[in-house]
This record gives sequence, C-alpha cells and structure tokens, in this order.
Amino acid sequence: MTSIRDVLGDSLAVGERFRLSLEERDGRLVADHPNDASPLNIAVVEGLELLEERPPAEPVTVEILGRTVDGYIAGRVVDPDRNGTT
Repeated sequence: MTSIRDVLGDSLAVGERFRLSLEERDGRLVADHPNDASPLNIAVVEGLELLEERPPAEPVTVEILGRTVDGYIAGRVVDPDRNGTT
C-alpha cells in the first residue's frame, strides 16, 4: 500500500542531491525544485557558510532535507564545488 508520505517523499526527492541555481527571495536563498511534480520549492537553510557569495553566481550542490520551512522544502549546501546528481 502506498501512503501519502511515500508519494510526497518521492516527489520531493528527500535525501537526493541536485546542482541548483539559487536566488534570494524575501531574505532567503531559494531554488525551483528540479522535479516538476514537487509541490514545494527549496529553501537552503543549512551549509550557507560554505558559500562565498549570496546568492552564488554558479549553481551549487544542494541536498533535500526531510522538513519544511515557511512553505519550502528545506535544503542544505553540500559542497559548492561538487557536482550533484542532475
């Protein structure tokens, strides 16, 4: 049996890493979710100390975390110089 949690987990890609372009919106670094089926975009809330610029000029690798923040799925910068899965 498939639960709502399973469906949302798949569409949100919790635990996955993506190479994303970040922009600042309302004082927060955010990115469009790479999965078109995702109901939430991404707010980067961890690993900000790894960034030299805010927002960074180039895409960075972001891991999707399993919680929400202000209507976004939370993410963290993993390594601004490494490639993600997409």
